[in-house]
Amino acid sequence: MTAGTLNPRLQEIADDFEAVPGQEKLQLLLEFSGELPPLPGRYAEHRDLMEAVPECQSPLFLAVEVDSDQTVHLFFDAPPEAPTTRGFASILRTGLDGLSAAEVLATPAEFTTSLGLADLVSPLRLRGMSAMLSRIKRQVTKQAGTALAEGAQTGAAQAGAAG
Repeated sequence: MTAGTLNPRLQEIADDFEAVPGQEKLQLLLEFSGELPPLPGRYAEHRDLMEAVPECQSPLFLAVEVDSDQTVHLFFDAPPEAPTTRGFASILRTGLDGLSAAEVLATPAEFTTSLGLADLVSPLRLRGMSAMLSRIKRQVTKQAGTALAEGAQTGAAQAGAAG
């Protein structure tokens, strides 16, 4: 995947939105909203471990985890009465969760415009989705750098022990 192109899962989502006319895009967004999984206990019981996204018009919190193998995991919390925000979070989770850090970071910032929602959803709401993606990428960069540094230290220690 090169910069400016979407990973296959996000491309499929963008294609799905492109395939449906006007107001039906909102129904598709609502379907995504219903697919947002509940938080695992470690976050449900400790929302202070999550990052607020104040750019969203409804309360949204997210957490990003990057495994030692650079696999990214995303967690979102938004109230059920905020279906647009939940839909955006679910789209990002569906499209990015389980990808490598490099794949997540290669996601173009303008991805949100490829959904064709500009005439149906307020610019403030679309800005919220862009802010979610931006925060995800910032956290991935921070955590992937830490994981890479730890991996290098572990590798150096193992090499020293073997030598």
